[in-house]
Amino acid sequence: MPIIYLSPSTQENNLYVNGGTEEEWMNRLADAMEPYLTAAGIRFSRNTPDMTALSSIRASNAGNYNLHLALHSNAAPEEQYGQARGVLVYNYPGSTEGKRAAQLIANGLKTIYPLPNKVRAESTTAIGEVRRVRAPSVFLELGYHDNPDDAAWVQNNLDAIARNIVLSLTEYFGLPFLDPQASRPAVVDVSWGYLNIRDKPSPTAAVLAKAYDGTRLTVLNQWEDWYVVRLDGMVGWASSQFITLL
Repeated sequence: MPIIYLSPSTQENNLYVNGGTEEEWMNRLADAMEPYLTAAGIRFSRNTPDMTALSSIRASNAGNYNLHLALHSNAAPEEQYGQARGVLVYNYPGSTEGKRAAQLIANGLKTIYPLPNKVRAESTTAIGEVRRVRAPSVFLELGYHDNPDDAAWVQNNLDAIARNIVLSLTEYFGLPFLDPQASRPAVVDVSWGYLNIRDKPSPTAAVLAKAYDGTRLTVLNQWEDWYVVRLDGMVGWASSQFITLL
């Protein structure tokens, strides 16, 4: 299964003009993304508010992630305070996969941001979480928190933004997008040794684990004849024909 490093802002001193901080609202957005990520079978690790950009980079580089996704909001220079609007989606100029992910996310956000012509993907080497991470990286600036309209857009549309970003991620990883469902206990039911847990809903996809007959697992979602399952903390796909719901 693809795995991302999710890095919401740790900038607690960047104030939203309508109340709250960049750290607070980006962590709320990450919270809203988690059910959609799990529903689609995208695994994730996440920084914590007590971390910094530097420690987030170190944590990301210590793992083997398919994408580093940083969630932020922007601020205009003092002389333009409150006047600027727009969404910027940054990637590293030498990363083909980072650029592809950034463009998909930007295209998705254009469908829900009130000023779609002000959403754009750009390359940069000026941001550490773009330049210094090993994985392909996307750094989101979701509006300007010093602008009342942009701040309100984030605050009032957390679920829609979360859903939209994860929809773009499923396109990037080649996975079906699924709305979150209630999890269900289940058991592997095969007449041979084990059931393969795979990283995508395909009989030719890479095998992540083997679940032996009678193994209990949790079904998180379903797409066609495949279940998204959790087994011992790992999330993957398994054929629904060989799983019995309890």
